[in-house]
Amino acid sequence: MKHVNVLFIKFVASLFIFGISLGLLFDAPLVEVVSFSLLVTIISYFIGDQIILPRIGKMNTVVVDFFLVYLIVWIFGAIFFHSYLMIGWGSIISATLFAGSEVFVHSYIVKNIKQTVQEKQRSFNQSFAFEMAEDQGPHPTQSKDE
Repeated sequence: MKHVNVLFIKFVASLFIFGISLGLLFDAPLVEVVSFSLLVTIISYFIGDQIILPRIGKMNTVVVDFFLVYLIVWIFGAIFFHSYLMIGWGSIISATLFAGSEVFVHSYIVKNIKQTVQEKQRSFNQSFAFEMAEDQGPHPTQSKDE
């Protein structure tokens, strides 16, 4: 049930973000706003929140989400929209607003779905951080012919 809450929060946030960045600023139809919201919610949740967040942390995942949303809007915007201005600025504005909202979503995920995030994080064992060994090079008194 917690994952459904996260998906709902992400969908509402992305619907609001795409409504502003594409709908209000560039007069995109409601169908395209909802389709972008649904696509970004699903891809961002499975790639960003389930795979990347447990491995690299909250703030690095925000950067990944920024570029992910930027690429999604750029690629699919080229299909739906016919104005390069709309594609370029729409992807930058959408990615920036979405990354800003993901800061709060990732905090919610780490706080409420803490078990799955911490189980997947690797622990660093410092006893294997450095190796000490003797140099196995040639001895100075030994010649090449021996």
